[in-house]
Amino acid sequence: MEERSGTSGVRYGLGQLVRFGVAQARACAFAVALLAGIGASRLLPPLPVARYDLVLVYGVLLTLAARRMGWETRRDTAVIAACHLLGLLFELVKVRLGSWSYPEDALTKVAGVPLYGGFMYAAVASYICRARRLMRLRYTRYRAAATTVVAAAVYLNFFTHHWIPDLRWPLALAMTVATAGTWVGFSVGAHRYRMPLAVSFVLIGFFLWVAENAATYAGAWSYPQQLGGWQPVPLTKFAAWSLLISVTFVLAEHLSARGPDRRAPRPEPGRRPPPVSDSFKTG
Repeated sequence: MEERSGTSGVRYGLGQLVRFGVAQARACAFAVALLAGIGASRLLPPLPVARYDLVLVYGVLLTLAARRMGWETRRDTAVIAACHLLGLLFELVKVRLGSWSYPEDALTKVAGVPLYGGFMYAAVASYICRARRLMRLRYTRYRAAATTVVAAAVYLNFFTHHWIPDLRWPLALAMTVATAGTWVGFSVGAHRYRMPLAVSFVLIGFFLWVAENAATYAGAWSYPQQLGGWQPVPLTKFAAWSLLISVTFVLAEHLSARGPDRRAPRPEPGRRPPPVSDSFKTG
């Protein structure tokens, strides 16, 4: 009997892992479609239109399609647009300082940055917005003010470290303190789980680093060491993404804190929604 129970438990755990993976894949739909389009653009024959310009058109059409198909709500679109603009500002400064580059020509390049560059950050925002609804995310003991202040400092440090000492590791410690005791609850099937918010930043940062390797391989942009041929993105970028994701998270939370989009989606007909005991709290 115990053996059957153990086997059943393993089977159930594997099933939950598959459900979690499917939910994550659905949340990443926009990002995967964007990256696939960028990769496919490298396979096109020579055209009279620059590749970066084509990717911009593709990104705009993808955004419209995502809205049309219900991947995003109106409020999600506002969050994604704000992240797109913040991302473009980030790109303009970092490209000017030589952190990375877009070596191909295009009509839609401004100060060396193609306008599609903001879609990289929009894709991260899309993931956060989609994951919130698909997995019914709720946060307990979330200290909005403290987390926002540290996230703003993180964003500024990515600029200022070119002129003053890099505060990345002190800021990582500050973010750990600001989010200490903050849990993110999420649904997988009918069950609720939770993890520390800081751990979720690290996990997302790792997968963003993996995605960045794929993006640079597809020619989305190039780091200086990749101009002579593709090389893996350094692991230091993993730490950078784990911090930078906090900026997108805070922005999404502030813009989505009120209004109907924060409510849980309606359950499917004939199914009871999973219980949600951990409510959104700020302190």
